[in-house]
Amino acid sequence: MDHKSLLQSDALYQYILETSVYPHEPEPLKELREVTAKVPWSFMAIPPDEAQFLSLLLKLMNAKNTIEIGVYTGHSLLSTALALPEDGKIIAMDTDRKTYEIGRPIIEKAGVAHKIDFREGPALPLLDEMLENGEMNGSFDFAFVDADKENYLNYHKRLIDLVKIGGVIAYDNTLWRGTVVGPPPAHMSEGFINIRLFTLEINKVLAADPRIEIAQIPVADGITLCRRLY
Repeated sequence: MDHKSLLQSDALYQYILETSVYPHEPEPLKELREVTAKVPWSFMAIPPDEAQFLSLLLKLMNAKNTIEIGVYTGHSLLSTALALPEDGKIIAMDTDRKTYEIGRPIIEKAGVAHKIDFREGPALPLLDEMLENGEMNGSFDFAFVDADKENYLNYHKRLIDLVKIGGVIAYDNTLWRGTVVGPPPAHMSEGFINIRLFTLEINKVLAADPRIEIAQIPVADGITLCRRLY
């Protein structure tokens, strides 16, 4: 399988895409998805079914202010921007502006670039700056994390204070290709094995954190939704 879905059947995944995803996919998202597919490391982008899921979630939440850690070409970022109201805002963080610039023309053409505050650099110092600004604490409705897995715990320690009570933090790839159960496959590289260990660690911490209620969703490579309780 050349996709992130945990479904055992390629045909079933294709059925989902053709029946409920592609017919409703906004044209700018389709365009950016196709552009991203030609870029090295294109697998880093979220798949279209996950983009659809997150878009619907944001609309159900009536989200307005969000954070995104890990942008790449901006596929998930564009999905969020399209889902937010006209005065919605996203603070988006990534260490590499070059990949974001690949998708930016499409984001601008879609008319949602004004919603995005892109900040280049490591996310942890940027999050610390936001925490130092007392006005930002508890001001975000939603945060999406799809970046360096070794820092998921560090991101959580900061995002839990930035997201408002009742707000949601979504962590991507928390089932890591299904390898969170059983021994890692023999063909798995050392880097992937390390990420598997980081994934197991964050899953354990999130499940035990009394400040949140969680749901682990087997969409794409696994998404864990964390609703802040206090």
